[in-house]
Order: sequence, then structure tokens, then C-alpha cells
Amino acid sequence: MNQVEQWSSKLAFILAAAGSAIGLGAIWKFPYVAGTSGGGIFFIIFILFTLLVGLPLLLAEFIIGRHTHKDAIGAYRQLAPNSFWPWIGKLGIITCFILLSFYSVVGGWIIIYLFKALTGELHGLSEEQYGVLFGETISNPYLSIIAQFIFLSIVIFVIAKGVQNGIEWASKWMMPLLFIIFLILIIRSLTLEGAMEGIIFFLKPDFTNVTSETVLFAMGQSFFALSVGVSVMVTYSSYLSKQENLPQSAFSIVFLNLLVAFLAGLAIFPAVFAFHLKPNAGPVLLFHVLPTVFDQIPFGTIFLSAFLLLFLFATLTSAFSMLEIIVAPLSKGNEHKRKKYSILMGLAIFIVGIPSALSFGVLSDFQLFDKSIFDAADFLVSNILMPLGALLIATFVPLKIPKNVLWEELCSGSNLSRRLFLLWFTLIRYVAPVAIIIVFLDALGILKIFQ
Repeated sequence: MNQVEQWSSKLAFILAAAGSAIGLGAIWKFPYVAGTSGGGIFFIIFILFTLLVGLPLLLAEFIIGRHTHKDAIGAYRQLAPNSFWPWIGKLGIITCFILLSFYSVVGGWIIIYLFKALTGELHGLSEEQYGVLFGETISNPYLSIIAQFIFLSIVIFVIAKGVQNGIEWASKWMMPLLFIIFLILIIRSLTLEGAMEGIIFFLKPDFTNVTSETVLFAMGQSFFALSVGVSVMVTYSSYLSKQENLPQSAFSIVFLNLLVAFLAGLAIFPAVFAFHLKPNAGPVLLFHVLPTVFDQIPFGTIFLSAFLLLFLFATLTSAFSMLEIIVAPLSKGNEHKRKKYSILMGLAIFIVGIPSALSFGVLSDFQLFDKSIFDAADFLVSNILMPLGALLIATFVPLKIPKNVLWEELCSGSNLSRRLFLLWFTLIRYVAPVAIIIVFLDALGILKIFQ
């Protein structure tokens, strides 16, 4: 049974797909990974891998979805019936279920911090006090669970409304607002005294900072940042018509993703260096370091609130795609079923995510493989399930979809040259799998044995 819903326009699809990609990976993870991995040289390597690995994988998922017009499971089942290949879609659903269970915890933290910023609670504290506040916030069991529930309730409400009335409507408002807020923050950040040092750190490549770890981090960030490997883009592209230009849409999404990473760097690093703070603070950069920065500039509370609102928008648009891939195979375009399964799956994700929400407080002593529940779930998704899914997709497309079908799909609605098609086919068949395997082995610590 084909999908009955469609995007109203190409722009709507691009904004929704870009929103899926532009989430915690671009705004939260990219700045702190860049900060700990050499700054400018990391950014250049990240761009190269995004174009050579992420973009081919994104197009591969687009082809699968648009060719079949089916959800993540149905698409693989149609292309490879009576085989194990539909498990790629099932793996994607399982991955998104686990991912959203702890991703919503971070979404809850953002809501808490936005409330604290608006009420003035983040004003007048020392750098050390901001660190203590963050620890107290994430260890508060009631606050963490309630905030997680509020975040998921917003996601459930949007997905229950459907593709055009829910995801598309929210993305059309949130994505432009995200860029407007970004520009305001960048202007303020660049006008701070000492900001140039941060610009140099972020944009001037220092090749002495290149290590094998820098290259591997950049490679991993490149395809995680585009939401590839979990078949989210298979589901989103299944709502596309045959007239849409897939290569153009893919390039637009990659461009927007790189632009947001660039804007995130311009908004954060000049401000961090202007106040002589360390860019390699790690995951607490946005919750610990940035409140310190904003508190030391005029109208800092307003700018911090704007940044947290931007952060919330980006997190929500990514969460929409995670719940959509889970709900789509269950509802199959039926509006009544969509509402029912959006609520049921959202509540199930909330329940499964409670241990992650409590892993910094009452369950802080509970360890899985020497990790907290939150960190164990993050490791499972980021280091095992997503690379595995990306590798399976990169293997599936050239192996199970005839070359002439791939050519027809990429040419439908576009005037792609044969030379560019062959370049894409070479990248997806040979380059992407090798790159993913390297990232996979490094994530599991196997490469360290040979160093």
C-alpha cells in the first residue's frame, strides 16, 4: 500500500528534511567536537566527508523512499521481498526509538534552561555556579521527567497532525526562525572585544592539529549530522512526487546543514574566546560555558533566551523525524491510526526514556558496561546502530537496486549528467562503505589495537 500523504512543495520537503538533520548534531555536538578536535582543520575535514560520504548516503535513502513511496520497512520489503533486507528499516525504527528516548531528555533540559533564562535564574552566577546549577538540574528526578514529558508531548502533537498539517507546518515556521535567531546571535558574538581569536580558531586551519582522531571524529560527524543510516530520509522521501529533483534537494539539505554548522561556530567560538573560556569544554559547552558568556554582555538574558529557543526548535525538528519513522509503518497514511499510534508510541518512548532521565540522579550509581544508562543508550545508537544502518544502506543500494533504476530515479525531475551519476555510484559503492567501516571499528575501539 503506497503512502497517501505528500509534501505540498519541494521547499516544504527541504525544510522538513533539513530540520531532521539540523538538530543536536549540528548545534550541540558540532561546536564541542570541533572545539576538542582542532577547530578550523576539523571543519574542513568535516565538509569533505559530508560531501564524499554523507551526501551519497542521503541520495541513496532518497532513491529508496521515492522509488517505492513506502515507509522504512515497506520500502525494503518491496525492493527485496522474502529476504533479511527489510530489517534495515526495522533497525532504523529501533534506533530512532532508543535515540528519541534519551534525546527527549536533552530536549527537556533545553526547556528547563529556557524557563530559567526567561525568569532570570541564569543571571548573576559565576562560572563555577553555572556548573553546579547544571548538575543540580539534570539530577532533579521530578524536573527531568516532567520536562522530558513536555518535550515529547510537543512532538506527539505535531506528528499526530500528519505530514502537511504537522511536520510541514512546524518546519516552515521553525526553520526560518532558527536562521533569524542565529544571525542575531552571530552579529552580537562578532562585535565582542576579542572575538577575532575565536574566528581564527574556527576558520583558520592549523595542520599541526591534525590527528587520526580528528579525521575519524569528522568522518563520524559527517553522516550522523545528516540523519543518514536510520532510514528517516527513506520515510520523508516516500512523500515526494516523481517530479521532484532528488540531487538538487540533497545538495540543498547538505548546504543548509553545513551552513548551520558554520553559523553555530560563528555564534559560539568568538564569544567563548572573547571571555577567555575554553572551547574544548565538551558536551556541557552549551549548558555551562555559554550561560557564563551571555551573562557578561549587555542584554545577555535576551540573547541566551534566543539561543535556547533556537536550540529547542532544532531539537524538535529532529525529534519529529524520529517519531515519524516509527508511526508511519503503523498508520500507513490513516489519519485515525496516525493519532492513536503517535500517542501510544510517544508514551512508550517516554517510559523507556525515564531511566535515562534519572541516570544523572537517583540512578547515577547504576552502570551498564561502565556507563550511565544515558551514556550507554547514546553509545549504542551513535557508535553501533547508526554506523551499522549506514553500512547496510550503502551495501543495499548498489547490490539490490538495478543500475538503470538508480539512473532513472536520479534523472526523474532533474538533468543529472552521466558523469555525476557514475561519481555518485562509485562513492556509494566503494568509498562510503570503507569510510563507515573505519568509523565503526574506531567506535568499537578495535583500531586502537593497531596504534
